[in-house]
Amino acid sequence: MPAVLGLLFLVLPLVGLLVRTPWTSVPRLLAAPDSLNALRLSLVTATLATVLSLVLGVPLAWLLARVRFPGRRLVRALVTIPLVLPPVVGGVALLLVFGRRGLVGSWWGLSLPFTTAGVVVAEAFVAMPFLVVAVEGALLAADLRYEEAAVTLGASRWTVFRRITLPMVGPGVVAGAVLCWARALGEFGATITFAGNFPGRTQTMPLAVYLALESDPDAAILLSLVLLLVSVAVLVGLRGRWIGEGGMA
Repeated sequence: MPAVLGLLFLVLPLVGLLVRTPWTSVPRLLAAPDSLNALRLSLVTATLATVLSLVLGVPLAWLLARVRFPGRRLVRALVTIPLVLPPVVGGVALLLVFGRRGLVGSWWGLSLPFTTAGVVVAEAFVAMPFLVVAVEGALLAADLRYEEAAVTLGASRWTVFRRITLPMVGPGVVAGAVLCWARALGEFGATITFAGNFPGRTQTMPLAVYLALESDPDAAILLSLVLLLVSVAVLVGLRGRWIGEGGMA
C-alpha cells in the first residue's frame, strides 16, 4: 500500500496535466508567436549548452577518472555541487562572476547577464555535472587493457583517447549528453536569475510557463506538456542504461 501511494503521489500530477490539456486548442497555442519563440530558444540554447558541456565536461570527466592528483575528491565534490545547489543560488553566483562588476565580467568587457549567451551559460552550469558524472562512470567501467595495449604499440596519449577510449565510453557520453540536454531544456532558476525573462531573447519554455500561468493558463499547460513529453522520451531512450531492464539496476 505505501508503494501504491508513492506511485500515485508521483503519477497523479502528470495525469492531471494530461487531463487538463486543452487538446482542441493545441494547434492555435503552438502556433502562437510567444510559444514558438520560447520553444525555438529553448531548443537552441539547450543544444549549445550541451555542446559547451561536451567540450569542457568530457576532459574533466577523464581527469577525474584517470588522473590521480592531490585533492581529487574535493574537485569531484566541487563539480557535483550544481546537482544539489538551488538553481537560484547558481544564478546569483554567475552574476557575481560574469556580471559587469563581477570577478571576471569587470575586466573582460563582455556582458553575459540578460543575453541569450547568458542563458547558455546558466544552462551549462546547471546541466554539465550530469554529463561529467555519466562519462566518469563510463570511464571507470572501461577496460584499461585495450588502452595499455595501444600504448605498448607506440600510440600517443591523444591517439589512445581518440581511437580507443572514446569509442569504448561512447554510449556513456551519449547518455550523459542526452541527460545534460534534457536538464538544460528544463532549467528555470539560474536562467531567470542570471539571464532574466525577455521574450525572444532569454525567455525559454520554463520561463514562458511561469509567465503564462498568470495570463494564459492553457498555454502554460501546453508548454508544460511539451516539457513532460521530452522528459519521458529521454527516460525511455535511456531506460536500459539508467533505469535497468530485466531486474538489473
